[in-house]
Amino acid sequence: MMERKITQNADGTLRVPDKVVIPFIVGDGIGPDIWRAAVRVFDAAVEKAYHGVRRITWKEVLAGEKAFQLTGEWLPQETINLLQEYLVGIKGPLTTPIGGGIRSLNVAIRKALDLYVCQRPTRWFEGVPSPVRYPEYVNMVIFRENTEDIYTGIEFPAHSEEGTRLKEFLQREMAVDYDLTPDTAIGIKTVSENGSKRLVRAAIEHAIRNDLPSVTLVHKGNIMKYTEGTFKSWGYDVAETEFAARTYTWRQWEKTKAANGEHEANDELKHAERKGKVIIKDIIADNFLQQILLNPRDYAVIATLNLNGDYISDALAAIVGGIGIAPGANINYQTGHAVFEATHGTAPRFADTDSMNPSSVILSGAMLFEYIGWNEVASLITDALQMTILQQTVTVDFFDHMTAGKLLKTSEFATAIIDKIKLGFDRSIY
Repeated sequence: MMERKITQNADGTLRVPDKVVIPFIVGDGIGPDIWRAAVRVFDAAVEKAYHGVRRITWKEVLAGEKAFQLTGEWLPQETINLLQEYLVGIKGPLTTPIGGGIRSLNVAIRKALDLYVCQRPTRWFEGVPSPVRYPEYVNMVIFRENTEDIYTGIEFPAHSEEGTRLKEFLQREMAVDYDLTPDTAIGIKTVSENGSKRLVRAAIEHAIRNDLPSVTLVHKGNIMKYTEGTFKSWGYDVAETEFAARTYTWRQWEKTKAANGEHEANDELKHAERKGKVIIKDIIADNFLQQILLNPRDYAVIATLNLNGDYISDALAAIVGGIGIAPGANINYQTGHAVFEATHGTAPRFADTDSMNPSSVILSGAMLFEYIGWNEVASLITDALQMTILQQTVTVDFFDHMTAGKLLKTSEFATAIIDKIKLGFDRSIY
């Protein structure tokens, strides 16, 4: 079946056969419910777009509770091997194993495939209840570094032998000026030049490819000068050396201001904007969390480190209606590997209730189709989802915040989307 796998061309583009096999992980908790709904939507959209010329065979691979029950392992090596072999996959939410071993199955998959970009597009779908007045002003794509920062798991508990040895080394050999007492737990934050640059490179390429006006480097470099501060500097280095003809940076503005004055620097910036250059700027993370509420239209593509990206992605999701409608992808743009995923948790108490919103995994599937170049399918899915929400036929998470509407089960919500995909619809009538 080699001809049915996605492969990578020498230039980094993907070769996608018309009849293609894509692995999926069903997920834990509500995972089976939302996957059953989502895969019906995917198949209907592929059929509508290509009338049988193109088709996907979904190949289940095991991870999480189902894998543990069947194999005794939470993340079998065979699953990693198959995700490597087939390049592109999709997954539902996975539980965190209890009792040590793997800290996070999601992190383990990202690490095994070196999926260094966590990509989270955030946009508002008209009709979705929001806690803010103008959610339509939010339209951003987050590029979150996915392999470094505190998520490496290099940490030691208080009173542990390893933690004590590390603290003694830091005080004795590195002259750390901090009282590292025995009851102090300790962790290490890692930020590398390669990790930072490849993340920012992917963000800039995305902005150029999609004709977006800016990339904002979000950091806490005013405090963590050698990790987050250097992330900002490395980001500017990438823009100014690798994309000099297509970008203009705030660092360049500052240099012009220092040499020739603010007026000339502003003229230079305006000239770059008129020529359609991507403006590369930066902002302190806590200020950015204010700005996404106050001035979200000022931001298009965000490049940031792992922990910042975690906070920012969920905060933005809340603005546009909640994590139930927030898609995500984990991507290595160099190797082509990508795993698309529902971004929320497993919600085990709602498992098998057929009640939860499948939009996160459905929209993650739309991202998958865009990634493999099946853009017609992605458009059908997102347009049909929008129309379903506008009709106020929704699942409980949206229904509870609407003054009117019709409450649907997970499976019924999928059917409502599929009906629009199959029959076609005129957006202007809604």
